[in-house]
Amino acid sequence: MILLTGGTGVVGSALLPMLLDEGHEVRCLVRDPRRLGADRVRVRLSLADLGDPRGLRHAVRGVDTVIHLAAAIRDQPPRRVEEITALGTHRLLAAAERAGVRRFVFFSALGATSFQRTRFFRAKALAEARVEASSLETTIFAPSLIYDPADTWVTWIRRLALLPLLPISGRGQSAYEPIWAADAARAVIASLERPPGRFELAGPERLTYEQQARLIAASAGRERPAIHVPLPFVRSALIWLRRIFGEVAFATWEEAELLEVPMVSERGSADVRSLGVEPAPMAAVLAAG
Repeated sequence: MILLTGGTGVVGSALLPMLLDEGHEVRCLVRDPRRLGADRVRVRLSLADLGDPRGLRHAVRGVDTVIHLAAAIRDQPPRRVEEITALGTHRLLAAAERAGVRRFVFFSALGATSFQRTRFFRAKALAEARVEASSLETTIFAPSLIYDPADTWVTWIRRLALLPLLPISGRGQSAYEPIWAADAARAVIASLERPPGRFELAGPERLTYEQQARLIAASAGRERPAIHVPLPFVRSALIWLRRIFGEVAFATWEEAELLEVPMVSERGSADVRSLGVEPAPMAAVLAAG
């Protein structure tokens, strides 16, 4: 049996139906099963989260492989990014070790280091170090920016493109190698039949944040000139937005700050191709979606 965390996220939403269609028995760690959509009747459910040690012990019972996608790029009161992303990984891994799980598949991030400017990347680095030190068979994926035509980020860029000018946070020149969520999911599927290892998930092209935003706007038929919004203004605006609207705010400063951190692989998309996946260019995915 496979335990999947983050099954309602961008990668998880693509991965879960693939696992089920291949005949895998899947248990999903979720707080709200309704977010799994129609697949909720095809899986076993473990109603817990990464802050619930007792629930995690139940979730890993009888499990052979854990695929851990769940993380947080913004605080989810009462829990902070560090508790969900770093400590949550430790709790889940400790439960898996005690339960005799064979393999642990973990999603880190390209550029995650303990001295990064963002809390998310620092938390991911701590979590990855804990996974590397585990006695289990571990497979680590370090992705660049992962996207899907229907995800929240792409949807918001399309909405912003309704304006006469397309707002770009900061200089917008940080480089990424964006990879489609479905391609990332196919890489995970392929890795289950391979020896443990570390794979960098990068798409076939290097694009800046501004280039990606322009591609998304163009795919919606709304090519617009860009306007660069200085980071101090972005920071102040998003902090006040969070104070006013709380958890329903469409973006936070922590999320905007991530767009200032490059996420590129020295190997390009070689690791993805080594798993038998030919990653699709962003423009082609957006045009088809």
